[in-house]
Amino acid sequence: MHTTTQKIVAGLGLIAFGVAVRFVFHLPDATPLVAIALVSAVYLGRRWAIILPLVTLFISDLSIGFYDWRVMLSVYGSFALIGLLSFLLKKYPNVLAGVAITALSSFLFFIITNFAVWAFSPWYEKSLTGLLYCYTLGLPFYRNMALGDAIYTPLLFAVFAYGHVATAYFAAARQKLALAFAARV
Repeated sequence: MHTTTQKIVAGLGLIAFGVAVRFVFHLPDATPLVAIALVSAVYLGRRWAIILPLVTLFISDLSIGFYDWRVMLSVYGSFALIGLLSFLLKKYPNVLAGVAITALSSFLFFIITNFAVWAFSPWYEKSLTGLLYCYTLGLPFYRNMALGDAIYTPLLFAVFAYGHVATAYFAAARQKLALAFAARV
């Protein structure tokens, strides 16, 4: 992405996609929020990698509903941390780094948010046994998130890579047409 306008349009598109996915039927926690952070870091810039997932969460939470502010803070904080972590992908832009950072993002979200659920909800005994039970019950959500991240991350990278190539192709074609037209005049 080169211009601010292109970045804004792409950012709004990512937000719209992220909000839409949160409203359609999907496996619990299988959303494109990690993918949005990673793609934003690479194609839009560092601050976008933090802002876009948080804005997407907030907009969809306005409709889905808010919950215990401490648990919610762990969710938003996790995505801010993932946004910071995504800077590594900009520094090391390769598939292996992408896979590792995507997997680490899913794992960090699982560890942080389940700890917050254990610590701040009345559902679990406040002991090591209660914490382990919370993590055990959270495993299906972790699986779903990892699956969603494994699908949405390469999908969004493909869309942006193809879009970048297509934009360059059409810009070159437009320039050739302009030159051909100028030669006729």
